[in-house]
Amino acid sequence: MSYRPTRRTFLKSAAFASASLSAPFARAYLGASSDWRHYGGSLAATRYSELDQIDRSNVSGLKVAWVHATGDSLSRPLTKIECTPIVVDGRMYVTTAQVQVRALRADTGEMLWNFDPFEGIQMRRSKGVNRGVAYWSDGEDRRIFMSGSAQDHMYCLDADTGKLVQEFADGGVLNMKEGLDRELAESTRSYYASPPVVFEDLLILGGGSGSEGPAPAAPGHIRGYDVRTGKRRWIFHTIPHPGEFGYDTWGKDSWKLSGGANNWGGMSLDPERGLLFVSTGSPTYDFYGADRPGKNLFGNCVIALDARTGERKWHFQTTHHDLWDYDLPAQPVLARRMHDGQWQDLVVQTSKQAFWYIFHRETGEPVWEIEERPVPESDVEGEHVYPTQPFPTKPSPFARQGFGDDATITNISEESRAYIKSRLKDLRSGMLYTPPSRGGTVYNPGTVGGTIWGGASHDPEAGLMFINANNWPKYFTLIDAPEGVGYPFLHTGYPFFMDKEGYSAARPPWGELLCLDLSTGDYRWRRPIGEYAELKARGIEGTGTFNVGGSIVTKGGLLFLGATQDEKFRAFDTDSGKILFEHQLSAGGYATPCTYAVDGKQYVVIAAGGGGREIGTGGKKSGDEFVAFSLE
Repeated sequence: MSYRPTRRTFLKSAAFASASLSAPFARAYLGASSDWRHYGGSLAATRYSELDQIDRSNVSGLKVAWVHATGDSLSRPLTKIECTPIVVDGRMYVTTAQVQVRALRADTGEMLWNFDPFEGIQMRRSKGVNRGVAYWSDGEDRRIFMSGSAQDHMYCLDADTGKLVQEFADGGVLNMKEGLDRELAESTRSYYASPPVVFEDLLILGGGSGSEGPAPAAPGHIRGYDVRTGKRRWIFHTIPHPGEFGYDTWGKDSWKLSGGANNWGGMSLDPERGLLFVSTGSPTYDFYGADRPGKNLFGNCVIALDARTGERKWHFQTTHHDLWDYDLPAQPVLARRMHDGQWQDLVVQTSKQAFWYIFHRETGEPVWEIEERPVPESDVEGEHVYPTQPFPTKPSPFARQGFGDDATITNISEESRAYIKSRLKDLRSGMLYTPPSRGGTVYNPGTVGGTIWGGASHDPEAGLMFINANNWPKYFTLIDAPEGVGYPFLHTGYPFFMDKEGYSAARPPWGELLCLDLSTGDYRWRRPIGEYAELKARGIEGTGTFNVGGSIVTKGGLLFLGATQDEKFRAFDTDSGKILFEHQLSAGGYATPCTYAVDGKQYVVIAAGGGGREIGTGGKKSGDEFVAFSLE
């Protein structure tokens, strides 16, 4: 089935986008208009739209315009949908619960075509996740690019038909285990669950291994490919090779053996400067680093690269010699702020530790001072904790850091509080960066933050940032590995530190939404998000819930967010944080929404895929719906 927007549809959408502007927009790449062409809304990953048909005065009148059920959710294995749709010229492109790629009419949700990368393949395990696709066009040549976390391939599809583009790589399929300048074992994975970046005639990939160790993992090198042919054009080694900058921050043979230091949360691009902005995760093994001494560049870094060549322009390392899985989990946001009467171009990076790292875009100089401060030493044999870590002096963290004193422990009941205190007697706890141990270490924020891949949204007209945050500590224990496996330690998993009822060990609020003013570095407002009905019935309100998925912000003065375990989709007033609209979804909206216009009508869409949130007491079931809202 084929669908193309008519000239009338195209002109009406363009006119609507133009009419939505009350003044010329700062830079076109900073926000979306009638389309939502990129995972982050724009190349700058602001998740901002100029559309304002839906605004503070009428958002309460939103109704469900259409629902598209993908029909492929499962409870065993449990599926989820983390996809943010993209919309181009009246057509929406999504990935489903089992990572099929699908094109829909953006005004009705009608399916136009479907591509299943697993066709003919039997799998008992989960088919993984994908957070969205990328679009490229040149005249009549229109392509969709997608990679998921269950296969080591990037797929190139004809955007009109969903068929593989035979001219790209090997019949439309790029093997992501190749072109890494290093041999990988057959069992080693290399994939990219976030969408690639398309710039001019380049397709730029992050990715690497999803393994956090201790088994071998692929390196997370950044690569640029010819968008037409799939031929590699450049590579940036995130684990430097001999003779390259940063090589001396590792052991001698680390480049041959170490993995990780990968971008998995997505990248952003400044097309005016030709700069690519990359955020990387921790090297593997994530929780033990005796075999990778030193700072380990370019793990846990914000990196500015020449998008055309891969040449490094500047970098900043947010965690030295990471032992906590403190990946940089989300796209760097290309933001701006008003300062001394002039707009400044910035890069804003959020972290699992709940830090804001904010830099001048061209130079990488911090806007506010970042101090190196001493951190606790390890008591694990062979380990060498880096003696200091970088602490931004401003803005203040958007979630609590550290755990163990009375002010941090839950107070929802005396029983819960006593239980957590008794557990703490057998665990190591304390300030941020307290290292892993054999006896078990509580760390807060945990491996999902703070924040995770949902990251932040930005209003470039107001100079504001918005972020949804978690206060859910975890605990982690190293145990001896069997002899002969090649590494000294295994671990006991990534459990949340909870009371007997399944609520966070931390003092509420457990989930919050915050608004940051980039001009001052101060918060304008913060509020709990989500609620547990059973706690509310007991008179315990304002706790917020665990949340995963991101927000978008619009010129209509609205912020849209799913994310919470009560499985509601909400609109907030960006000036105050007040809830102006909420809708009960069929399953958790654990994704980032998008907004767009077709034939003069603005829509907002969220994936209600649920699944995989086995913490707390809610939001666990799988779903398969993309739900679109509009005004009647």
